[in-house]
Amino acid sequence: MNMRLIAIGLTATLALAGCASTSPGYSSGYGGGYNTAPANRYCADCGIVERIDVVPSGRSAPSATGAVLGGIVGAVAGRQISDRTGGSEGNKNVATVAGAVAGAAAGNAIQNRTTGDTYNITVRMDDGRRVTINQHDLGGVRENTYVRIQNGRVIIR
Repeated sequence: MNMRLIAIGLTATLALAGCASTSPGYSSGYGGGYNTAPANRYCADCGIVERIDVVPSGRSAPSATGAVLGGIVGAVAGRQISDRTGGSEGNKNVATVAGAVAGAAAGNAIQNRTTGDTYNITVRMDDGRRVTINQHDLGGVRENTYVRIQNGRVIIR
């Protein structure tokens, strides 16, 4: 009887192993390469990047303008906050310097965001539509990458 159960179990195991797939959920026909979408799932917001174009902003400012203005505003704000909270002279100086550094970093980031180039990313959606999204950074997106459009941004899927 044991030999009979082992034979039945072995036969069932072999039958189920023959049904297994080496790449579940992915197509193996046309386009079955690196950047293919799952064949059994439909993603209305997904597609492949066809083209990336750099769009110059046309705006310019001297390179340190944002940092200088941000540093001045940060220093004044730091000094005022320390003054209103009753800090000592040493604390006021530390707050002024910390405000200047934080303001300079923020001012530089704001300047880069407003005067920097943007990218027009053209995506061929899974349903055949072509969509162009403009964003400030690529975030690792390249041509022929499978992506998703989420909240008006192209992100790698």
